[in-house]
Amino acid sequence: MRKLFSFGRRLDQALLSSRDKEYAGRGYHTLDWELRKIHRAAIKGDAAEVERCLKRRFWDVDARDRKDRTVLHFACVHGHIEVVTLLLRRRCQIDIYDRLNRTPLMKAVHCQEEACAIILLGSSNPNIKDIYGNTALHYAVYNKGTSLAEKLLSHHANIEALNEEGNTPLLFAINSRRQQMVEFLLKNQANIHAVDNYRRTALMLAVQHNSSSIVSLLLQQNVNIFSQDMFGQTAEDYAVCCDLRSIQQQILEHKNKMLKNHLRNDNQGKTSDSKFLMSLGDLTDFQKAKLQARHGGSHL
Repeated sequence: MRKLFSFGRRLDQALLSSRDKEYAGRGYHTLDWELRKIHRAAIKGDAAEVERCLKRRFWDVDARDRKDRTVLHFACVHGHIEVVTLLLRRRCQIDIYDRLNRTPLMKAVHCQEEACAIILLGSSNPNIKDIYGNTALHYAVYNKGTSLAEKLLSHHANIEALNEEGNTPLLFAINSRRQQMVEFLLKNQANIHAVDNYRRTALMLAVQHNSSSIVSLLLQQNVNIFSQDMFGQTAEDYAVCCDLRSIQQQILEHKNKMLKNHLRNDNQGKTSDSKFLMSLGDLTDFQKAKLQARHGGSHL
């Protein structure tokens, strides 16, 4: 079992490394020979030159470079509001894709160019997915602030959108160790019981990344601590196998708190009480004695 978790942790570290590389590379790497004159002008933020190019060839408003990036993509990446406004006035395509199926809105969010994103949000579809299944909200989650995520949600971004790994924005935030974003998404009613393609819950991912503060936050939200992944392991199993004793203690204390709260409730029948308490797993002898006394000395 430890070998399985060791492999899982190495796999997640590799995925996290590739994820960081993918999301940290916010802009575009460009070579001069790949670009047209209008693209160079957009990158520089030279709205007057973009205007002159469009007067000569008006159809260049959606001109692509050799990697399918448009003038609007470049203007958004570099935060040139005047060029973005000009292109929209010239009726450019707003939800146009680059080679990775990323829209100008995605790139504006990815590069944290909030002013450009706000301009686009009135007309752009925030729920388009790139080749990795990520939406603009997934890109906003990787950022440290919540402002862009808040604006996306106000324009009906899907808070439960799944990428190709089965990650909702909440699960993605936990994988990326973005506690502020986790708190923000939970406040906006993100599904705390969502699971990824391996049926890992938010709590399992927080444990796997040794994020005790996020574990505490999830436990406060009464996340299900008994859920099992596709290998039949619970979040507590993750903590044990990864030798995360402090997190294991957090989960145990939460389990004991659930037990005490349930014992105080006199409105439940004996059968439902017994089933609930037995689901808590390893009870101490003292807890079993209390349970037996409550149920008239019956055997568990």
